[in-house]
Amino acid sequence: MAEDSVQIVLVAPRNPLNIGAAARAMSNFGFFQLRLVNPYEVAFKEARSAVGASNILENAKVFDNLAAAVSDCTLVAGTTAVSHRDLHVPLYPLQAAAQLIREEASRARVALLFGSEKFGLSNADMSHCRWLTRIPTRDEHGSMNLGQAVAVCLYELRRSAAEQEFRFPAAAPAAAEDLERLTALLLDLLARSGYVQERTSGSTELKIRRLVRRLSLPAADAETWLGILRQILWKLKQEKDE
Repeated sequence: MAEDSVQIVLVAPRNPLNIGAAARAMSNFGFFQLRLVNPYEVAFKEARSAVGASNILENAKVFDNLAAAVSDCTLVAGTTAVSHRDLHVPLYPLQAAAQLIREEASRARVALLFGSEKFGLSNADMSHCRWLTRIPTRDEHGSMNLGQAVAVCLYELRRSAAEQEFRFPAAAPAAAEDLERLTALLLDLLARSGYVQERTSGSTELKIRRLVRRLSLPAADAETWLGILRQILWKLKQEKDE
């Protein structure tokens, strides 16, 4: 995800301190593109709450209307504290929304919208959104401070990215040929142990073959199991010959 591709858009924010707090949260999590639509107080660039994030305020872009603010974005996503009214667009949990934003931001510009402290996003604002997301607060107290809401959403974006970045690469899966060899060895051992009965050998073979494939073994693990089963089978044959 390219962080510069994510545009944080504050729609009609009323309190310069909240704008400063949002900028500080952006700086905390490595997002630097701030856009403001009709800010109530033009002196927001002097907000004392933007500790260490004055550059974000200085470079913030101000727009007269939301359409202009998001005109260059391929995905516009909004935030809302309301989950029970008819929103007319899909509402995703924050974790799912973060994944969708990350995917889109890897190839294009994304706008994440936050409404005013008093009213949130209006129906007109939401009509610009492809979908909405909601921070899972309790229903009795759903609204959050603007700066806090920005911080929570950006934390989720950063957390999802970090999880993806440090995830171990998936191991190469075992080939069907190896799984069939493993199945054959296992069936041979089960037959020698008396587990497989002649009357039900056909159905048992199907069950074992399905079981082996449900294990989704990596290639290295399949090779290890083949070696183990071969050794057991060899030992059984040695003991029988003696």
